[in-house]
Amino acid sequence: MPTDIEIARAARLKPVTAIAETAGIPEQALNPYGKFIAKVDTAAIPDFDARPNGKLILVTAINPTPAGEGKTTTTVGLGDGLKRIGKNVVIALREPSLGPCFGVKGGAAGGGYAQIVPMEQINLHFTGDFHAITSAHNLLAAMLDNHIYWGNKLDLDARNIALRRVMDMNDRALRATVSSLGGNGNGYPREDGFDITVASEVMAIFCLARDLADLEERLGRIVVGRSRAKQPVTAAELKATGAMTVLLKDALMPNLVQTLEGTPAFVHGGPFANIAHGCNSVIATRAALKLADYVVTEAGFGADLGAEKFFDIKCRKAGLRPDAAVIVATVRALKMHGGAAKEALGQEDLHALQAGLANLARHVENIRKFGVPPIVAINNFTSDSHAEHELIRSFCRNHLGVEAVICRHWAEGGAGTEELAHKVAELAEGGDADFAPLYPDEMPLKDKLETVAREIYGAAGLSLGPRVAARFAELEAAGHGHLPVCVAKTQYSFSADPTLRGAPSGHLVPVRELRLSAGAGFVVAICGDVMTMPGLPREPAAERIHIDAQGQIEGLF
Repeated sequence: MPTDIEIARAARLKPVTAIAETAGIPEQALNPYGKFIAKVDTAAIPDFDARPNGKLILVTAINPTPAGEGKTTTTVGLGDGLKRIGKNVVIALREPSLGPCFGVKGGAAGGGYAQIVPMEQINLHFTGDFHAITSAHNLLAAMLDNHIYWGNKLDLDARNIALRRVMDMNDRALRATVSSLGGNGNGYPREDGFDITVASEVMAIFCLARDLADLEERLGRIVVGRSRAKQPVTAAELKATGAMTVLLKDALMPNLVQTLEGTPAFVHGGPFANIAHGCNSVIATRAALKLADYVVTEAGFGADLGAEKFFDIKCRKAGLRPDAAVIVATVRALKMHGGAAKEALGQEDLHALQAGLANLARHVENIRKFGVPPIVAINNFTSDSHAEHELIRSFCRNHLGVEAVICRHWAEGGAGTEELAHKVAELAEGGDADFAPLYPDEMPLKDKLETVAREIYGAAGLSLGPRVAARFAELEAAGHGHLPVCVAKTQYSFSADPTLRGAPSGHLVPVRELRLSAGAGFVVAICGDVMTMPGLPREPAAERIHIDAQGQIEGLF
């Protein structure tokens, strides 16, 4: 079978105007970026806000292996499957980050015959949204240090600067730095550091903002540090928000592309779910809901991270009410959760698979806690056996009371998800969804985090040092107790230990740090050893990416 990039390259794409017509988007609402990509100005769509919303379907997953379990591929395949059975559908996805593209995973636009295209542009610079977010964030950082240099009227305490710089690349060498070295003309030296762009609060704000005015107001609430009197200092006080909004103005319009089968797809925004809230932009999701009867979206990594944040942060903030959830599972990941070695995942092992099903069971139970009906999609791999598939289906049917559907979209495109599409449509139309977040706004921050730890992770509670405990009290006293919590932890386990597979219970979640994201509207709890600036692996994907003699990109999947 050809590689992902060969399949994408061989595709005959429709002009983006034709894709827009399929989605009911008039040409005057398009700002084209070449022939196959356009930004969409929803204000130019007649009667846009008055339209009813379609059905919202979330695609999430079990805890993944390092290679991922095909959640984006399944999202694309399900969208194509719904289109094949006659449904009016739009897909809503995040944009890939250059960090993982050149690091572990290569591309992130789906795979096989379930891809969004043009794949190469989407995986690389696309429409420049991430560059704009990086620039807006670093403009704020530059204005902060410039303010200190020119007299520090706000009396910022250089020992209590909260804002770190960002870049869209994995670079562990920049996690902790010292800035402003080189003499008086370069400012006042201080400890600094970098996060990856997708962990930036500007990225989170970008993805949660309702419109340009809301974006600017949220940017102004970013707390950049504290004064010597221990008072918060904001981006608005630095007078940075107008210029930041200018940099983000065009980027805020969602990007329209297509699948290999011509299904419209919005690809917009890209926070990671292990260190941020892990969902595409509210603007793109709302646009899709106004344009389609069915919207298929995803939330990053396993349901313990992506789905929980989708429900407790994105849906809470944007007033969204999901109608169904698809939990993607693979035989190989379940076997790894059951104790099988990575090298043996291609061999039939019903014992390890049986043990690993506890991971799937907890995710199904967790989704139900939000009042959203789930269904399981088994993403087929050629190494899977019939007996392994039947074991999963039987377990889901007899022990969990959910259906599990074998999906072959990677090899067959939308034809490989027709059964799933029919069942998802029935589930979404069944009226069984009764969505509610896991905890109320008025619950104290520490109790919110403990609720997530107990109810979603199966933990006995939290492990807090005195500094973190004091920080909880400080945030409550400052009036931030009503905010939801955004947990940053490993994606590979329900615990904060990436080696603890399956469905561990009774563990403690170690909380290392609390970061206020006042503009985004949540508090980030950094747990375990998770890093907000990832590093490259021993053999990064970048080593294999190149341009061949014909000028074509190779190695990007």
